[in-house]
Parts: sequence; C-alpha cells; structure tokens
Amino acid sequence: MTRRVAIVGTSAIPVGRHQTRADEPLQVLEQEIMTRLVVDAVRDAGVDRKDIQSLVCTVPRPYTLQKYFHTFLVSHLRLPCSGNVMEVQGNGMTGALAFDQACNEILLGRAEVALALGINMEAATPSVEHAMSSMRTTGDVDFHASAGFIPISWYAMDAMRYMHDYAATREQLGSVAVKNRHHASLNPLAQYRKPITLDEVLAQRPIVEPLGLYDVPGRSDGAACLVLASEDVAKTLGRPYALVRGRGFCHDGSHQIDEVPNDMTELIAARRASATAYAQAGICADQIDFAEFYAPCTIVEVLVSEAVGFFGRGQGAPAALDGQTRIGGRIPISTSGGLTSRGHPAYVTSLYNMVEVADQLRGRAGERQVADARLALATGELGNYNAAMVHVLEAVR
Repeated sequence: MTRRVAIVGTSAIPVGRHQTRADEPLQVLEQEIMTRLVVDAVRDAGVDRKDIQSLVCTVPRPYTLQKYFHTFLVSHLRLPCSGNVMEVQGNGMTGALAFDQACNEILLGRAEVALALGINMEAATPSVEHAMSSMRTTGDVDFHASAGFIPISWYAMDAMRYMHDYAATREQLGSVAVKNRHHASLNPLAQYRKPITLDEVLAQRPIVEPLGLYDVPGRSDGAACLVLASEDVAKTLGRPYALVRGRGFCHDGSHQIDEVPNDMTELIAARRASATAYAQAGICADQIDFAEFYAPCTIVEVLVSEAVGFFGRGQGAPAALDGQTRIGGRIPISTSGGLTSRGHPAYVTSLYNMVEVADQLRGRAGERQVADARLALATGELGNYNAAMVHVLEAVR
C-alpha cells in the first residue's frame, strides 16, 4: 500500500518584527521561539514528542545568532531522532523544501511523525547588509549584483511585459494588493492588517516601476512549525487533518532569471509542476477550492494564477479586479493575506502558506474560512519562478 502524508499540527508566530538589533542589551534568541512553537504544534497535533523521528529545519538567515541551528534545537528540546535531522536551503523555496523533505522522511518509512520547521530573522538587520546579501544570493555576482539588480527588478520587468502584451492596468494589479490586505485583516498572523483602498495603492511611491509600495512585500521575521504524520497515524488521532494528494516540481535550468530570451510571463516551471501535482492527485485545476501562492509581488500572483490553470493567459489581472480571487469569489487566492500583507519572511514563507492551508482544510480559519474547502493548492518558488514546487492537499474531517 502506498504511504501518504498528512499535516496534523501547526503553530506559528505572527509575522512582523521580532529580531533585536545587535547592540541591544537583551537579545531575542531564535531557539526560544522555536522551542515554544514545537511544543504548541505537537500539542495541536495530539501526538507525543517521543513519536517524532525526523526534523527538517530551514537554514536560518546568515544573521541568525545560533549557527548549526537544527542540531542545537534538537539538543535544546532533548529530542532524540531515529530518522534524519537536517537543514535545507533553496532561497525562496527553502520552506517548501523543508516541507517536501519532511514528507519524504515519512514516504520512505524513516518516520511516522516528522517536523518541518524554521525561523527567519532579518527585520533588524541593516538594509544595506540585507540588500548586498540578497543580490549575491539571487543573481549573478558578475552581472546582476554589480548592476544593483534585485528580485523586485525582475518582477517589475514581468509586470511591464504583461501590461504591454495584455493591456493590463495598474488598477488591475493594485486590486491584488487590496484583496490581500482584506484577507490579512482577518488573519491574526498577518503583519499588515489595516485595510487599504485601490486609490491608496495607486498613490504610493514607486519601488520599481510599475510596482509601488503596496505591490511588494516588506521585510519580515517569522517562525513556523508543522507536524506531519503518516496517514495511518493521522487516522488514529481523531482530529481533522490535511492530506497531501499530489506533488509536482520543475526547474527550468536557469539561475533565478534566464539571460536567454523567453516568454517572461508564462512561468513554465509553475505550469509544469502544477500539471504534475494535478495528475498525481487525479484532479484538474477547476476542482481546487482555494490556493496559497508564493507570490512576492502583485504581478506574480496574477502570473501564477494563470500558470496553474485558474485563468487563461492575460485573464488573471481582470479576474482579480472583478473579485474572483477574493474569499467568496470563484477561486480564493492567498486567503492568509499573501506575501504583500500577511508578510514575507522568505525562508519560512512556504511554511506559513502550509499553516494557512491546514487551517482552512481543518475548518479553523475563522472569518476568512473558505466555505466547504476540500482541495487546496500551495506553491513555492525559486527566483523568478525558474523553479516551482506545487502541492495539492485535501481536507479529511
């Protein structure tokens, strides 16, 4: 019989500013935050800590005080493991890789219960230091970095191309930011919860044309922990869970952004990865009830909504303005508030996406609950969607 994996427990801190400056007399210690989250997630799952056999942690930001964090945390928790204990890294896909590897621990029979967890601390680190690190991480040090080329730059180029090809408007892109802020206003984990209007979005200063302040994410700290279990274990707990039905991955062979001329707005990796996930789950895009995207900018949410098959090419932006991606709309997207409003602690962003998916599928999303949510889609990305990871999950109650 084929093994399957379920999310049975979650915990997370509100996205925001938690990191302390290096010169402050009292420091926030990452292991203290993570220890509390592990305890909370295990309690939420209803498992015993002795059942945990594997732990997959995201690589912390370089500014994290405690190095070799994963094994230090296991020691701090007094948590012996017979499966694997490891850190994973994949820039923006780091959280998705942690989740995926924790699933693999169960699928391979190394664990019946595994943790996918991580912490991202960066908000108090000087912007110059963060920008320099980001440029050398996300681009070619011999080309992009020397030109000051940052991720928002390539997303802005995508936006210009999309607006040119499909006559999309700033109002259409801005409506994504308004929608996400509305969703975030209902989410206690969100960083920015004050509702905004489309006029306010359009009035903000530009970051990289045509993207303004509300079209892009702020800097964020965050931490989250997911408890995963085999389907057999999940069935014994007597609680709702989110079952992983399908998984897809694709890397297009480029580093972050391709220097070879290509269709900038197609997001081939997301299209192929989602097709694989749908096939494995035995469903099609029309059956998805809601989605949590890794979408750092408003334009990215639009492009991913088309790449995964929710809308045709050029139709994602007008659909957003029409309200189709709001809670209560045809296909709610980023019900957590998304990266622009819930927040974007990059290395753990995908874990927050999975927290939202689990909350929705277990019927615990409160005012932002999607009615009768049964099937969900979650995406992770590397670079400008040069690589994508997609999971389809199902509610079991």
